[in-house]
Amino acid sequence: MPSSTTSPHESETAARLPGEERAALDPAIAEALKKDDAGLVAAVVQQYDTLEVLMLGWMDEEALRRTLTSGRVTFYSRSRAEYWRKGDTSGHRQWVRSVALDCDGDALLVTVDQEGAACHTGTRTCFDGRDLPAVTADRPAPEGS
Repeated sequence: MPSSTTSPHESETAARLPGEERAALDPAIAEALKKDDAGLVAAVVQQYDTLEVLMLGWMDEEALRRTLTSGRVTFYSRSRAEYWRKGDTSGHRQWVRSVALDCDGDALLVTVDQEGAACHTGTRTCFDGRDLPAVTADRPAPEGS
């Protein structure tokens, strides 16, 4: 099991951004995280003003540290096995507005100001046009209303 200050994904030669210093995630935050078996936590990304859910990404302790300290969102790519800062190649950057940990410690909510499309397919969100057929329901009125 990984320690609270070192990610299972990071090596001494892990790519860093220019001028980035080596530091650990705050131990209190690291302790509150409930990571999956791969050492990751789901990060739901939401537009700060419209409340659109833009995407879901994955973070380990290092990606979260970078997000909390840089003003830009960094994820851990499971498919590429590397860190990626959203928008560095596409220009579709995510500017951090807030980061919250859910009550169980197993998910993050990152509110951002999204620049351009959030989805790698070019759509505004990763959920645009991808509705599934679901039975919907209205909440019943309270009794006595």
